[in-house]
Amino acid sequence: MKKTSAARSKLTDTQFELIAKALADPRRMALLEAIAGEEECACQKLRQEFPVSKATISFHIKELVRAGLIEARKEGQFLQCEVRREVLEAYSAELLRRTSGA
Repeated sequence: MKKTSAARSKLTDTQFELIAKALADPRRMALLEAIAGEEECACQKLRQEFPVSKATISFHIKELVRAGLIEARKEGQFLQCEVRREVLEAYSAELLRRTSGA
């Protein structure tokens, strides 16, 4: 998937709301931070770092993917996750725009 710059990446209202909802959950935020700490993060590593079930990790990963915050792809039997930084930048810019009072 080609990455776009934040300047070209404009979020729809629905995308903005999905991201806000995804980031509101403390566990999802912690997962996003763990994934962002690496260029690519194996789902297996997340399961070792977080004391929750495989199903719980899977649910949160799906929500982060649905919000567009991460990209997850299969490599054999493993899932590799990568933060979509351009989406985070677009979200941050939109959040600042909405709260600047301008």
